[in-house]
Amino acid sequence: MLSITHTPNFTGALIRGDYWDLDEVNQAINQVIGDEKKYYDWAGSRKRILDVAISIQKASRAEHHVDFVANGLHKETMKQHEIVTSEKNIYYSVEVLWPELIFTVVALNDFVRLYSNKHPYPTLDVHVTTLRKFQSVVGEALQSVMTKEEHDQFMKILSSNETNVQEYAIQFIDMLNLSFIDLTKEQREKGLGKLALKLAVQDKDYHAVRNQVIKSANPTKSDIHDMSITKEYPEKIEW
Repeated sequence: MLSITHTPNFTGALIRGDYWDLDEVNQAINQVIGDEKKYYDWAGSRKRILDVAISIQKASRAEHHVDFVANGLHKETMKQHEIVTSEKNIYYSVEVLWPELIFTVVALNDFVRLYSNKHPYPTLDVHVTTLRKFQSVVGEALQSVMTKEEHDQFMKILSSNETNVQEYAIQFIDMLNLSFIDLTKEQREKGLGKLALKLAVQDKDYHAVRNQVIKSANPTKSDIHDMSITKEYPEKIEW
């Protein structure tokens, strides 16, 4: 079963499941976001979602963490059915920075909406239901570090499907990621609720960053999603 829990220092989320759990999420994301030329105005947001999907895909290939979980099968049961097999299942996991993952579940709303417009029964589409479950599991993980008011507001925004990441200044996510890494464990845990709402609702801080990115992009007529930040991520993250 897919699970999402906090890393020890609350720096990110640990996405965990067996091969099929992780592959299902990866396949659903790739199907719903389409190819890179399909929704050009969402190119930046698509790239950020795809990066998370790639991390999940790599995890399913045992490129990150591997552990073993009891599967409920005991020696007596194996003897009864005359089988010999492991009493544990293999689970895979990967860490994702909390700002990155929160943005991903918010941005998926746009792509689910775009994808659903071309399907007669979108609420029953297997990929849509997989992503809605993914969003709900992230929301459940955040519940433990949010006030009831914060969590209710965040989940209401997600379920209303009124988020908008068209032509999003994705540099804002990098800024949040980097500033979040620099916080203490206590600051991260205490501030996750406000961070989630900051990503769900585009506030004045976001618009200030977006305006600066547009200003920097104009002289070269570059797309805003092609602009990069100068600060680099640390080589090692204390999860």
